[in-house]
Amino acid sequence: MSTPTEKNHNKHLDLLHDYKIHLVKYVEQLEKMDKQSEFLKQWNETTIKDRKKEIQVIDKILKNVIRF
Repeated sequence: MSTPTEKNHNKHLDLLHDYKIHLVKYVEQLEKMDKQSEFLKQWNETTIKDRKKEIQVIDKILKNVIRF
């Protein structure tokens, strides 16, 4: 049986994973818009780059944190 701490830990890992999935979908949408407009491509360039870095950091955290 899990302790309250273990449940809380797993809950937060799940939330972090859900956020990562959200970011991946967001980046995909931005890239899709970029294909439609050169203006949007320039506009979204920095945002896409930042979100991809954020996804990499989240991946590292999720891979290095042990689930109970």
